[in-house]
Amino acid sequence: MTNKVVTITLNPALDLTGSLESLNVGNVSLVSNSSLHAAGKGVNVAQVLRDLGAEVTVTGFLGRDNQEMFCQLFDSIGVTDKFVRVQGATRINVKLVENSGSVSDINFPGVKVSTQEIEKFEKQLFELADTHEYFVLAGSLPQGISVQMCASWIEKLNKLGKKVLFDSSREALSAGIKACPWLIKPNDDELSYLVNEPLTSLSMIQQAAIKVSEGVDNTVVSLGSEGVMWYCNGEWTKASPPTMKVVSTVGAGDTLVAGLCWGHMQSMDKNQILSFATALSALAVEQIGVGIQDINTVTQLQEKITVTSLNLTKR
Repeated sequence: MTNKVVTITLNPALDLTGSLESLNVGNVSLVSNSSLHAAGKGVNVAQVLRDLGAEVTVTGFLGRDNQEMFCQLFDSIGVTDKFVRVQGATRINVKLVENSGSVSDINFPGVKVSTQEIEKFEKQLFELADTHEYFVLAGSLPQGISVQMCASWIEKLNKLGKKVLFDSSREALSAGIKACPWLIKPNDDELSYLVNEPLTSLSMIQQAAIKVSEGVDNTVVSLGSEGVMWYCNGEWTKASPPTMKVVSTVGAGDTLVAGLCWGHMQSMDKNQILSFATALSALAVEQIGVGIQDINTVTQLQEKITVTSLNLTKR
């Protein structure tokens, strides 16, 4: 077992989240309450892992001009800050959460990273590889980082025997998968993009996941309220949670990744890992923001999650 993990957020963001009755596209929408907090997929994963008891080091690229909220967060949750500071301001992303549970994301491009800053990050990353086994690389890429560059880091960590959990989308996900990370966590929409066709059934999702993830040890597919599927060693396992009261789905996928990482770090068995991570993710939709309010609530919900083996069905 190990408690040490590195989370990599190449393109973090300050998340401005607003709750409203419904979004009036092209017109005025009134927000009933809002929050601004330091985020980014890897940062969210780090928060959940810290709540679980992990010793977390965070890294990536952070704009110097508005780093205060990140610094405050890292201090308050007790993670080791190894972010490379870069010129400019970290982006602000807008998330509009409607009463129906629907979320509209408006994501901005982020800072532009220089060659010197990339070299500094690379040096630091592979120094961390001397003392860490688990790396979570999550989120989009900033300007200046190509998908091939990101994939090369996965490949190098992989060759060093590191367990890389990779969670991204579109071209970055496609390129990263080819570098054979240890675990990926696409959702059905991301798989649909990768195979360039709509996936209208569970069997089509399974077929697509197998098609795109050759060389990947663990392919975990998040299915929203339908649960989570995990493909490993030629076998499918599915976890189905009870119906949850959805407040916001923001951060649920990041919470799932954190749960999967922690379960492996603690040497849980396969069914335990899947039910635990699914319980964490299911509870995450009942709150705004990420983090574990009460670990007992997680274990109680875990007992209500059904884990079953799945056959690969034909289309």
